[in-house]
Amino acid sequence: MKKYSKILALLTAMVFVLSIALTGCGGGSKTSESQPSQTQTAEQKKEPVELIVWSHLTDPEIAKVQEIANKWAEQTGNKVKVLADQSDFQAFATAAQSGKGPDIMFGLPHDNLGTFQKAGLLAEVPEGVINKDDYVPMSISAVSYDGKMYAVPIAMETYALFYNTDKVKTPPATLDDLIKLGKEVGFQYDVNNFYFSFAFIAAYGGYVFKDTGGGLDPNDIGLNNEGAKKGLELIKDFVQKYKFMPPDINYDMAKGNFQSGKIGLYISGPWDVDGFKKANVPFKVAPLPEIDGKPTPSFAGVQAAFVSANSKHQKEAWDLMKYLVENTGLPLFETGNRIPVIKSLLDNPEVKGNEILSAFAEQAQHAIPMPNIPQMSQVWTPAGNALQLITSGKVPVDKAADDMVKQIKQGIATMQ
Repeated sequence: MKKYSKILALLTAMVFVLSIALTGCGGGSKTSESQPSQTQTAEQKKEPVELIVWSHLTDPEIAKVQEIANKWAEQTGNKVKVLADQSDFQAFATAAQSGKGPDIMFGLPHDNLGTFQKAGLLAEVPEGVINKDDYVPMSISAVSYDGKMYAVPIAMETYALFYNTDKVKTPPATLDDLIKLGKEVGFQYDVNNFYFSFAFIAAYGGYVFKDTGGGLDPNDIGLNNEGAKKGLELIKDFVQKYKFMPPDINYDMAKGNFQSGKIGLYISGPWDVDGFKKANVPFKVAPLPEIDGKPTPSFAGVQAAFVSANSKHQKEAWDLMKYLVENTGLPLFETGNRIPVIKSLLDNPEVKGNEILSAFAEQAQHAIPMPNIPQMSQVWTPAGNALQLITSGKVPVDKAADDMVKQIKQGIATMQ
C-alpha cells in the first residue's frame, strides 16, 4: 500500500511539474507575440513636429507660402508657421545658436548666403530634394559653394530696358540703337549704382571675381582689366558725352522721369512694374541691347531658401522644403512677379503670356549671379565711389578703376 502511494505521489508531482513547464512555454510565446518591436514603439511614440519658417518675401507672398505649407502639414500631421523676418545675419546667427532660430529660411537674396555658409549656419542640400537639370543653370551657381549646394533657388530677378510705347515703337536691339534713340527720347538709369552699371562693364569682359569653374577667386578681380575700362568709358560717355543724365542722378530721379514721360528709355527691374501700371504709364520691357553682337549680361539676384544647420528637425525640414519649391513657383509669379527658376515653369503659358515678365526672364538667361562669397561686401562702396568719380569727370577711368580694385583688395585683407 505504501508502495502504491509513493508511486501515485510521484506521478502526481511529475504531472504538476510538466503542466508548469508547458504553461511557461505557452506564456512565453504569447508574451513575445504581443510585445511591439523597438522600431514599432518609436513610431507609435513619434510626435508631430512644428517647423518654423522665416521669410524676407513680401507679406502677400508669405501668406501664399503659409497656405501651401498648410497643405503639407495636413498631409504629414506636422505643423508649420511662416513668419515675416527682416533680421540681418548677426540676428539670425544669434537666434540659431541659441535654439530660437527657424528651421527654414525661405526667401533671402542669394548674395547674403556666403556669410551664412562661412559661419556654418547652412545645411548642405541632400540628394533628391531637387533635380538640378530642371533649373536655370545660373540659379544653381548662385546657391553653390565649392561645388556643393547649400540652398535651393526659388525665384530670380534681374533688370532690363523699360521703354515708353508712346515714344518708342521698337526697342533698341543694339548699343548703337540705344544711343540713337536715347538722343531722341531720353535714356536714364541709376548710373552710379554698380548693380546696374555692371552690365556695361561685363559686356566688354570685365568681372568682379574670376569664376574658376569650381568657385569664385577673390584674389582675381577683373574690374580694371582692359574690358572693364572700356565699359567704364561707355558709362562715362552716357553722362559726359551724350548728356543722357546728370552725374548726380539716382534711382528715384530716373524712375520719376520715366514715370512722368520725360524720358522714353529706362533701366530697372520688375519691382517697378506695378507702380508704372498704377500710374498708367504706357510701357513695355525688352532685354538689354546687344553690344558687339552679344547679349549684354546683367547682374542677377536669386531668391533662395535654406535649412538651418541648427534645426533639430532636418528630415522634416527638407521634406517641407521639397514640397514648397515644387509648389510655390507659379503662385509667387502670380503674387509677387517673381520669375521662376524652374525651366518648365518658364514655358508655362501663364508665364510666357506675360509679355513684361517674360522679357525679364529672357534677360535673366544671359545674367550673371551676383557673387555670393563674403568678399563681395567689400566691392559695393569702392565701386560706387569709382562710378561717381568717373561720371562726374573728376578722375580719369584708368585711375578710378585701378584705385577701385586697390580699395577692394584692402577691404578683403581686413576680413582675413
